[in-house]
Amino acid sequence: MRCINVGPQRGDAPEGCEWLPLRPATDTALMLALAHVLEDEGLTDRAFLDRCSVGFDRFRPYLMGEVDGQPKSPDWAAPICGVAAEEIRALARRMVGTRTLITVAWSLQRGEHGEQPYWMSAVLAAMLGQVGLPGGGVGYGYGAIGGVGKSLLGLRGMTFSQLSNPVREVIPVARMADMLRNPGGAYEFNGQRRVYPDIRLVYWAGGNPYHHHQDLNALHEAWQRPETIIVNEPWWTPTAKRADIVFPATTPYEREDIGRSNLDDYLFHMPALIPPVGEARDDYDIFAGLAARMGLGDAFTEGRTSAEWIEVLYAGFRDGAAAQGIEVPDLDGLRAANWLRLPIRAEGPNRTLFAPFREDPEAAPLGTPSGRIEIFSETIDGFGYDDCPGHPVWLPPAEWLGAASPAAPLHLVSPQPGDKLHSQLESALADVPGARPVTVLIHPGDAGARGIADGALVRVFNARGACRARAAVTDGILPGVVALPTGAWYGDPGGNIDPDGNPNVLTPDVGTSRLGQGCSAHTALVDVAVLDG
Repeated sequence: MRCINVGPQRGDAPEGCEWLPLRPATDTALMLALAHVLEDEGLTDRAFLDRCSVGFDRFRPYLMGEVDGQPKSPDWAAPICGVAAEEIRALARRMVGTRTLITVAWSLQRGEHGEQPYWMSAVLAAMLGQVGLPGGGVGYGYGAIGGVGKSLLGLRGMTFSQLSNPVREVIPVARMADMLRNPGGAYEFNGQRRVYPDIRLVYWAGGNPYHHHQDLNALHEAWQRPETIIVNEPWWTPTAKRADIVFPATTPYEREDIGRSNLDDYLFHMPALIPPVGEARDDYDIFAGLAARMGLGDAFTEGRTSAEWIEVLYAGFRDGAAAQGIEVPDLDGLRAANWLRLPIRAEGPNRTLFAPFREDPEAAPLGTPSGRIEIFSETIDGFGYDDCPGHPVWLPPAEWLGAASPAAPLHLVSPQPGDKLHSQLESALADVPGARPVTVLIHPGDAGARGIADGALVRVFNARGACRARAAVTDGILPGVVALPTGAWYGDPGGNIDPDGNPNVLTPDVGTSRLGQGCSAHTALVDVAVLDG
């Protein structure tokens, strides 16, 4: 097997993979050029497109330059993405000449116009004609979470009834700060024009927006607008520090629980290792106490403690498993075993994703309006969005190397950290000598031009903010690109620099497009300098 890592960092794939260095935010341009080679050289699988897709006839004129006079050829793409035209042609011929899986990282959608590489990868896979074949087609998120790509029997349970939420208004999570800043303001999302609600009270449980949101200095200002902010939290996070009321919640070590994901075939008993510290309570008990204060305690708890609910929910899970012929031990048996592997891996010859669709698109349609792979979408085209038209296009973001300036010449990417998940356990890592500030990867050429030595303390900055970091000089990153992992907690905005290296003091709070309104964390230009003083 030949594995090719397409991206700005060599370390995004294991040793032994070939590295095709690609400028951030240019994936769509590269894939358009690959598609152009297929069509120009007669390598497109037209039979598959005719049977399993719609809209190629609407996309092809753009691809071949008939609508704008610019064919999306390798010669066009090379100066955009930094990959030589002949290298693009060779890759396209290789892809069509062998079984090829295009696997796209989740992070690619987290940039301005992030919908485009996701859509274009599906179009390219359809043109190759391998969707539904073993080892072929396209997949998303492989490597991000272990369960993605596993074939498991559907075994659900151990969840409360979600009832019906009488509040129908929702917003895209990446527009949270906009909502707080602009009550009553209008915005567009997924074909609709909506109005932000006027939020007076925020209750946050199970998250840290001061980790995952963009432009944290701007969020800090927006966070002042609600009258009351309540947080359930075990740790003294930046969000907890900025709350009016903090309910101290237990950690997983202070309560009994059961661990399971529908993406996994393992089941864990999680015993309480220590009693709750101080005034900490389980989230369930916090909510039960609030319900009691409202005169709704019995309606909320149904007369059960958290321990009794574990028994009830687990019994229901066992019953559901038994109905599918899967034997699961009782709760005492799980406690004694500590963990077990459920026999729910699907075996057999026909477990390839989309194989039924490939064999008979009429009998096994996709969930799209047409039931086919939508190379052109009548629905999206009908929205009239210039930032997400009816088929994949190359749309340069506001901030990328093609728009770099002397004030901000480097493209910042902020991948997941290697020492934790998101910002979890940051309270412990912050006490490890040398663990903070976070390490920023920088190419030797960029470091040398700035007088930055390996291990030096540096300032990463742009017009939105600045943070400290420790430089790691490496040729495993593309020139012009720096990588600062996410996860460090946001510091005191009263200073002029975030002390531990949170990249979201640098990232813009703009939506990916009016269609998706996702976060655009990977759309950011910065500079780096040796930190004085």
